[in-house]
Amino acid sequence: MNDLNLKEKQSEFSFKISKKKDSCFPLMRSGTITTPHGDIQTPAFIPVATRATIKGVSPEIMRSIGAQALLANAYHLRLRPGENILDSAGGLGKFMNWNGPTFTDSGGFQVMSLGVGFKKVVAMSVQENSTSGNLLSKKKQQLAFIDQDGVTFKSHLDGSSLRFTPEISLEVQHAIGADIMFAFDELTTLFHTRDYQIESLKTRTHPWSVRSLQAHAELTRKRADKPYQALFAVLQGANFEDLRRQTSQYLSNVEVEGLDFDGFGIGGALEKERLGDIISWCTTELNSAGAEDKPRHLLGISAVSDLFLGVENGVDTFDCVSPAREARNGALYTPSGRINVKNAKYRADFTPVYDQCDCYTCANYTKSYLAHLIKSGEMFGATLATIHNERFILRLVDDIRESIQTGNYQEFKADFFARAE
Repeated sequence: MNDLNLKEKQSEFSFKISKKKDSCFPLMRSGTITTPHGDIQTPAFIPVATRATIKGVSPEIMRSIGAQALLANAYHLRLRPGENILDSAGGLGKFMNWNGPTFTDSGGFQVMSLGVGFKKVVAMSVQENSTSGNLLSKKKQQLAFIDQDGVTFKSHLDGSSLRFTPEISLEVQHAIGADIMFAFDELTTLFHTRDYQIESLKTRTHPWSVRSLQAHAELTRKRADKPYQALFAVLQGANFEDLRRQTSQYLSNVEVEGLDFDGFGIGGALEKERLGDIISWCTTELNSAGAEDKPRHLLGISAVSDLFLGVENGVDTFDCVSPAREARNGALYTPSGRINVKNAKYRADFTPVYDQCDCYTCANYTKSYLAHLIKSGEMFGATLATIHNERFILRLVDDIRESIQTGNYQEFKADFFARAE
């Protein structure tokens, strides 16, 4: 087992670019990610199955509406049912009866969400009140405590202590068995000062990334009989161009025992108005560092305009909980924006959510029926709404991919937004 050629094992995962260099969007591309559990045609949207499920929707339905892969959360699965249960079951895919590729978040997002309680995308104006010390949303109880070695979480279930370090995160993710994992990092907020962002990169995210890769190499040797699991580094740096570029250069050149990172996640708190710029700082730097052939994943983003921006600036995959979460609250997607089906005007609206949608919900049910179910708290309402929203985003990204491959991206984009008016 110690004689395992890590570089040869790493070849079980690959990414091949099939189309790139649009004259107006030189960073844009389409391609194929190959994993031991199947291929992902990119660009692709990856629905979030946080606890090994999309709430109220079966894996079979997710496959039927076009999902190529699903993303679960290492923090939540470590709490319940525990990573050893998933390992014994044969991995996340077998555990949840999903026969395609899977991703796992490292637990890094919970460093922010349970540590300070702020949303991922916030306005840059908050920098006026930024801080170099601890901060906490007034609406949240602090459940994550950071030190230089890792993070101690206070379980939101029973208050027990749960420790995450890069080594523990990789042990958990390897046991879960996802095809694509993420290095453990500190997800900072836009409330933190530039000095704090620099310190976070230098003393936590960068060293933790190296330690994640070291643990990954060791675990890949230890579990040589298992399919190869790819590891993506996460690029932080908030809204600072120099920090985003520096971290992209640094992490693209890290190597341990012949292993380098298989891809990159673009993470952190982002100013929505500068999203395209922030992504391009990372992707252009990755290209210049010789990592153009590594896939890039934009963490936690699914707004329609953001998907277009991401693709134009070289993003290959996206994930976000919003389509399902907003569906459960009655917010349904259309080309002209979200509608709140709980509004009174939909009570007697006997038309589908979107008449050109090919999803099961729009083919069989009306806004009136959905309004009734969701307002009544019926689980079936959440299921139907989730099917629609997930299919809407999956189909949109599929259509974007096809337009790149056929060379008519700009025409497709113009037509989509014309229909939205």
